[in-house]
Amino acid sequence: MKSRKEALRTAKKIFAASLTDGQLDLPTVRKVIAKLASSRPRGYIQVADAYWRLVKLEIEKNRAVIQSAVALDATTQKDVVNDLKKKYGPQIAPEFAVVPELLGGMKIRVGSDVWDGSVKNRLERLSENFN
Repeated sequence: MKSRKEALRTAKKIFAASLTDGQLDLPTVRKVIAKLASSRPRGYIQVADAYWRLVKLEIEKNRAVIQSAVALDATTQKDVVNDLKKKYGPQIAPEFAVVPELLGGMKIRVGSDVWDGSVKNRLERLSENFN
């Protein structure tokens, strides 16, 4: 059985080989998983878990979830996407969602970055100050 550190090191090397011009190459990812599953080298489950975690993090890093209390008009959507592309690059994939619980404003999540400009968040922060 491979040590956790050794499995992570191997997964990082495989992950680096799965990138083409700094972008994740999904056909390569499928080939890597298929090869690991068919050849079953020592500690392959740990390597596959660590590799899959790296792939998920890379996918999430390029995905922007934009939540708003009401549907955004096309101009606002375009402006938000353009701002995100300036910050994160042209590969960003936006997803818009209407979440009435926000009451107003927007909440944007890109990877582990979160910007919460919603009325709900402001009210919660305000109520914390008075408790």
